[in-house]
Amino acid sequence: MEDIQIEGTPKTPSVKFIASEGSLEIKGRSIPENSIEFYKPLMDWIEQYSASPQKETVVNIQLEYFNTSSSKCILDLFKKLEVINDQIVINWYYEEDDEDMLEAGEDYDAIINIPFKMIEIEEI
Repeated sequence: MEDIQIEGTPKTPSVKFIASEGSLEIKGRSIPENSIEFYKPLMDWIEQYSASPQKETVVNIQLEYFNTSSSKCILDLFKKLEVINDQIVINWYYEEDDEDMLEAGEDYDAIINIPFKMIEIEEI
């Protein structure tokens, strides 16, 4: 299975999905022109990965900002991850003064049946 590595741009996050390590990372800003188009390959990858996941899967989300359409895509991505197994954790990083990003992580945590760890950092 091919890993996904996408360089971030001012409008799209950097993405590193490494199957052999069970490591998924999305970092930066997510305000693409077409969120569905941007996130579709990530959804497809997760579907493939969930057929034979690693013993432990760690998802690191470190977004400084995302728009409404990205929010829906991220939720769909988390829903696809729910089927994997009990050995999955989502690390939700947010800047110390960013109440909105903390709240967004808490909202996802309330909806998704995967443990979330809220991790406060100084700056993204």
